[in-house]
Amino acid sequence: MSKPNTMIDRYRWYELAGIYAGVALFLGFVLAPFVEGFLVSLKPLTHLFSSPYRFWPEKASFDAYFTMWERVPLLGRYIFNSILIASVGTLIGVILITPAAYAFARFEFRGRGPLLGAFLAVNMFSGAVLLIPLFRLMRTLGLLNTYFAMIVPGVAFIIPTGIWLLRTYMLRIPQELEEAALADGASRFYTFRRVILPLAMPGISVVAIYSFLTIYAQQFIYALTFNSKTEYMPLPVGLYAFFGRQDVIWNELMAASFLGVLPVFVVFIFLQRYLVAGMTAGALKT
Repeated sequence: MSKPNTMIDRYRWYELAGIYAGVALFLGFVLAPFVEGFLVSLKPLTHLFSSPYRFWPEKASFDAYFTMWERVPLLGRYIFNSILIASVGTLIGVILITPAAYAFARFEFRGRGPLLGAFLAVNMFSGAVLLIPLFRLMRTLGLLNTYFAMIVPGVAFIIPTGIWLLRTYMLRIPQELEEAALADGASRFYTFRRVILPLAMPGISVVAIYSFLTIYAQQFIYALTFNSKTEYMPLPVGLYAFFGRQDVIWNELMAASFLGVLPVFVVFIFLQRYLVAGMTAGALKT
């Protein structure tokens, strides 16, 4: 009996070289704006538009990361507001999305198909189209100039996509596990809490990452429309303070932007560990 060819699944050296070159080229296009923005934050303001162009600044320093706090004294408050709005919105969204996705994945009820189609149709509209109706709704509910004026719209826009994402994942969970638990006398809620939720944690992590990033990125338009109080402003609106009447403090603006993006990277990396670990554990089960 001949031995299986161990080289059948391996790439040749030039194929690997092409793959790595393509990945490096793609990462170069993706990371180039971030690298340039970081270098701008290290340059003195007088050297930003010097000629000829220098990739690495001649007098690089982290002064902008300290002077930006003097330029915008409430910058820390703005960053806190952004994290708070995105965190609370993500928590509310995951709590609402998880049971809804389970219902759409497991139960047959009238109007399920059209309702799922309506969820997709919602994603076709930009948030700017619904600003006026949302403003009237926020005013009627008395939520203007509060945190919830920015949390509620963010949650409303992540729910349709979140249900689709998590429903698809829950459809992959074997239904026999629930049937066995129900046959042993467990209630539907107990089965959902002790059987479905642990298995669905990788999918829930994906929804949580998507929700946090989406709400964090959409705060600007909601804050300008539904809030006029400085103490509730998120970071995107607070960055406007670096735009002067005659010039823009580009190095401090880039420094504040990188500081504001840092929570997103921390949350993504933290949840990604659990996401990869959960998916790998599920793949190894037989």
